[in-house]
Amino acid sequence: MPVIVPDNLPAKKTLLEENIFVMDEMRAIHQDIRPLKIAVLNLMPNKIETETQIIRLLSNSPLQIDLTLLTTKTYQPKHTSKEHLFKFYEVFDDIKNQKFDGFVITGAPVEKMDFEEVDYWSELQEIMDYTKTNVTSTMHICWGAQAGLYHHFGIPKYPLPHKMFGIFKHHITCQKSELLRGFDDVFYIPHSRHTEVRKEDIEKVPALKILAESWEAGPSIIVTKDYRQIFLTGHSEYDPLTLQKEYERDLKLGLDIELPENYFYNDDPAQGVRVKWRGHANLLFYNWLNYCVYQVTPYDLETLNIQSREDG
Repeated sequence: MPVIVPDNLPAKKTLLEENIFVMDEMRAIHQDIRPLKIAVLNLMPNKIETETQIIRLLSNSPLQIDLTLLTTKTYQPKHTSKEHLFKFYEVFDDIKNQKFDGFVITGAPVEKMDFEEVDYWSELQEIMDYTKTNVTSTMHICWGAQAGLYHHFGIPKYPLPHKMFGIFKHHITCQKSELLRGFDDVFYIPHSRHTEVRKEDIEKVPALKILAESWEAGPSIIVTKDYRQIFLTGHSEYDPLTLQKEYERDLKLGLDIELPENYFYNDDPAQGVRVKWRGHANLLFYNWLNYCVYQVTPYDLETLNIQSREDG
């Protein structure tokens, strides 16, 4: 899916070098179709790295995407320049009267804090409420998934005795899910987190179902039964070297960090990274865009009907 991006967005150069199809605004206006409107609320510290990862996965389909990048108004990021944010990002006030086909809420490095202690928690709650009535389907990633499950369904997060860090094997628990069409019986997802949500809490909520889980990492793909809300507890979007960078960063900081599991060849950083999650990551985002967004979203977004797909 060619994602329409500004010519000078740093992600564009990186993705073109990877042979990823992105489209500039001038070329897009000459195609007589309606692009899917996708918003990404980027809560990660390194905005450029995360926006590149998300755009990479949104690009692998034949339809246009009109991308809107969002940041928080109530918290100013410290690791991304003000110039970049001013040039490429909007805040919720700028878009709250619009409707979107799809919405992505990323993770954030605040998982050790109670939700209510996060500086932008009230703002995020307002945005999550907005997505229920103005977005066809919303994807929540890692801490974003924990925040969404807590806000919408009261599901708590729990501290882990050790950081869940590495590439973990997962299996499908719902064989007929359209979100997992084409998936193998076993697939891999990166995880990097200090907290978890638990299966027994999720199973108490009738509106939710678990599509995939891991013996080590727990429930990993959770959805509402109408697929209007998707919760991913891992980081399918991660680049091959993301966990390596986190590991090296924590070593330099003198933190108690272990090697990421199932990540380096023979658990030896000198031998490099064994990448085994990218194919399913692309398929997951492709299926979300196709089956959960494109196939059900109205051509005129102003007519978006929030009635559940299960109800007709």
